[in-house]
Amino acid sequence: MKEEELLYALALQRAKGIGDINAKKLIETCGSPKSVLKERKNTLSKINGIGAVLIKNLFDPECLKQAEKELSFIRSNNIKPLYFQDKKYPNNLKNCIDGPFLLFQDGEFDFDNSNIISVVGTRNMTNYGRDFCKELISGLKDCNPTIISGFAYGVDICAHKAALDNGLQTIAVFAHGFDQVYPKIHKKYMAKVYENGGFLTEFWSKETPLKENFLKRNRIVAGISQATVVIESAARGGSLATATIANSYSRDVFALPGRSSDIYSKGCNNLIKTNKAALITSADDLKEMLGWTRQKQAKVIQPQLFVELTDDEQIIIDFLKQRQSELLDIIALDCGILVHKTASTLFQLEMKGLLKALPGKIFEIV
Repeated sequence: MKEEELLYALALQRAKGIGDINAKKLIETCGSPKSVLKERKNTLSKINGIGAVLIKNLFDPECLKQAEKELSFIRSNNIKPLYFQDKKYPNNLKNCIDGPFLLFQDGEFDFDNSNIISVVGTRNMTNYGRDFCKELISGLKDCNPTIISGFAYGVDICAHKAALDNGLQTIAVFAHGFDQVYPKIHKKYMAKVYENGGFLTEFWSKETPLKENFLKRNRIVAGISQATVVIESAARGGSLATATIANSYSRDVFALPGRSSDIYSKGCNNLIKTNKAALITSADDLKEMLGWTRQKQAKVIQPQLFVELTDDEQIIIDFLKQRQSELLDIIALDCGILVHKTASTLFQLEMKGLLKALPGKIFEIV
């Protein structure tokens, strides 16, 4: 993203009340952040949801002044901006309507890995949760996943450390700007994270970890990942909010069960009981339910030149030849095949080396 466009993107991000959904709507209508702020007010007022108050906030001269200061911080600290229309922007977040239109990256990492999971849970984790977290991530090592969490006490920092111990890329999502670290005691882990990962935030450098920022952070944690794993939670907690958001994005959610009398298992048990999360007790459970085991099998299968297809397989192949890739539910709907039968047929096509599974239940023709 060119520096001038970044300046206008920052000004748009700073405008009070605009938010990510309206910002994307404005950009997609006008063409770019600069075009938005150069557009005539009468034209902007015709865009659904953009009223007089928002238009006034858009053209507040203070937004550009503050944007110039933030741009200076970004340049001075080698921060990488991630714009929602750029190739380097996290692909999973592009599918989230309220995903940030502008993110900030500190560290050398990428989102090319299709196996990305978020690991979240209570700050007051028990030995039971700690042991499982370590065993889970160690057991996933052969699938080389990227581990996402929030750098907080308890499950978060345990997940980051376990990822690093197993040589896995890990990314910490902040609920504040890069001018500080919260909690401060975790600053000692930053150098190690930079060695195989880094930090991500949507907040400007001086933004403090306000209570409402954590919910915003949680939607990034949920949206950036193929699946969210909840390891221990009380009946209420931020990790449950992350699970709810992940469900709203149609992402897989998994939870570690515990005894009914354990305070920090109540949240996980309720997720499982209400069918908002699948029960897992090992890394193998996660691999199987996410299809990572099948991915490994599919890698050694070469596409066959002449392969017999069933009627349903041929319909799906013809459909994907036109679309290249598509969501499972849309494949089922447009091909007129029941969802459970579509899922089974897609698996058979994977085994024949004709398709590959992508995050978010998307399938792509080979």
